[in-house]
Amino acid sequence: MKALITGITGMVGSHLCDFLLENTDWDVYGVCRWRSPLDNVEHLLGRANDKDRVFFKYADLNDQTSLITMIQDVKPDYIFHLAAQSYPLTSFTAPIDTLNTNVLGTCRLLESVRLAMGQDKDYKPVVHVCASSEVFGKIPADKKPETGIHEDCPFHPASPYAISKVGTDLLGRYYAEAYGMTVMTTRMFTHTGPRRGDVFHESTFAKQIAMIEAGLIEPIVKVGNLRSLRTYADVRDAVRAYHMLVTIDPIPGEYYNIGGAYTCEVGDTLHTLLGFSVAKDRIRMVADPERMRLIDADLQVPDYSKFQTHTGWKPEISYEQTMEDLLNYWRKRVKKGSFLTR
Repeated sequence: MKALITGITGMVGSHLCDFLLENTDWDVYGVCRWRSPLDNVEHLLGRANDKDRVFFKYADLNDQTSLITMIQDVKPDYIFHLAAQSYPLTSFTAPIDTLNTNVLGTCRLLESVRLAMGQDKDYKPVVHVCASSEVFGKIPADKKPETGIHEDCPFHPASPYAISKVGTDLLGRYYAEAYGMTVMTTRMFTHTGPRRGDVFHESTFAKQIAMIEAGLIEPIVKVGNLRSLRTYADVRDAVRAYHMLVTIDPIPGEYYNIGGAYTCEVGDTLHTLLGFSVAKDRIRMVADPERMRLIDADLQVPDYSKFQTHTGWKPEISYEQTMEDLLNYWRKRVKKGSFLTR
């Protein structure tokens, strides 16, 4: 069996590859661009060089020909489409690139799969399209369901990134309904852990704390909106969910909310991370206007009961363990000198 991961060099893609190598006998093909950073998959490069179940394939979501060639060459049984311009704050300054990569890129990929299926009637892959909880956007407190945001809550995207993920979400369902493809869509809520990019709030907090501990910057943590409410899942629980999605009775066209079980304000997350630091008593917080979104999706609390009922999945890794692992990840990066100031 072959699995294809777009975005394998990202946090989620690299953890998904680790999970599949450990828990299945599948070969794993990862889609890379020539300029993709390899930090998150550095531990896999030896296996890739030895062709030991790990293979890197060149393709770009913005190049249709490369996608067609790659899909026809690999013919993956399972496709996890994780690649995206995934930074909401960046999308405000690069909306066209965000929409092109995330919406048209998803369309190009699904079209490449459809063409391959048309040429080989026996080829019937299972496809996971990764949307985002950001599609729900800014839900007023008085309209938030008591059990959390469920699948049929209306979309109200609050950034160009969120708008692009609405398009991604709808494209997945369209290709399932129009062409009979086994495509399923997920809206994963906040998920984090080791390898999380430093443009996300909890990761930049951890990175700054690690740099302060190492004496590289003043004992100041720059922050954005600390009142935003988030529910956290561990990335390792997330990739386990994605494997279950494609292997437990996959239903074409279905869509699921998935998320963690621990909810708190962003400011509480910072205090949790500080609690693991020997420098906590001398660190102070300073608001940074550049870290503020124009509009914030500030009530991100999921109802994942539909997915749990279908697969039996539930989060297993505690919030505290996730945050401690994230901080330790940045401590190791800082010690190696493998970071940029942010």
